[in-house]
Amino acid sequence: MNRNLIIGGTLSLIAVMAALVSFVWTPFDHASMNIPEKLQTPNLVNWFGTDHFGRDMFSMIMVGARTSIAVAFVAVGIGMGLGIPLGLWAAARKGAWIDELIMRANDLIFAFPSLVIAILITAIFGAGAVNAIIAIGIFNIPVFARVVRGAAMPLWEREFILAARVAGKNAARISVEHILPNVMNLLIVQATIQFSLGILAEAALSYVGLGAQPPTPSWGRMLADAQTLVSIAPHMALIPGFAIIITVLGLNLMGDGLRDHLNPRLRVART
Repeated sequence: MNRNLIIGGTLSLIAVMAALVSFVWTPFDHASMNIPEKLQTPNLVNWFGTDHFGRDMFSMIMVGARTSIAVAFVAVGIGMGLGIPLGLWAAARKGAWIDELIMRANDLIFAFPSLVIAILITAIFGAGAVNAIIAIGIFNIPVFARVVRGAAMPLWEREFILAARVAGKNAARISVEHILPNVMNLLIVQATIQFSLGILAEAALSYVGLGAQPPTPSWGRMLADAQTLVSIAPHMALIPGFAIIITVLGLNLMGDGLRDHLNPRLRVART
């Protein structure tokens, strides 16, 4: 039994369930202000307390999970949707000009962290969740391209690929039918890692005002709102901070567990 996979999957499931349930139910309206009840510590009515506007923190955490997970999920989808084909193409044309072009373009993107890309995009199009998705997604493209290329290149020398070539299959068909299934395990693990990094990136962008905009709750902006009130209302910083930590920890443990489960050598070594 893979303990990391179970613990990580459970923590990740809690975050996903909170996000899904928030579509149909939250204890209070997350945008409803109640100034007389502001800065309440956790109690039987407001389980996580209230913020400086009297909004229910538990409701905001639930809706904030929806925001963080949605941004990270779509950004990873962008990275996989563009990065995987580019990586397969580069591996199939190893040493050719297209391989060099793809890899140098990846190096160029890596030279600009997602936060810098987000600032550039925001300066042009304005702040918002969509621009955060684009920024994080662009940064994910070279990650998946490099993973696919690195895993695919040795496969092109294997006997079953030579047999496919003899059978008359072209490079594109071989990449889809033979190479991609053999690197899918690595991609699944990498996707969970990038998912957790996407949540951290979204929180960082929201913290500096480049992510989801009010009144949409975001864990990162909740931390930004709490930074001047830590001494009198520490729960405002601790609760969204723990939400980020638990979710990212769960995804990382799940990724580690999936790596062991999908890799027969590691699975045998731990038994």
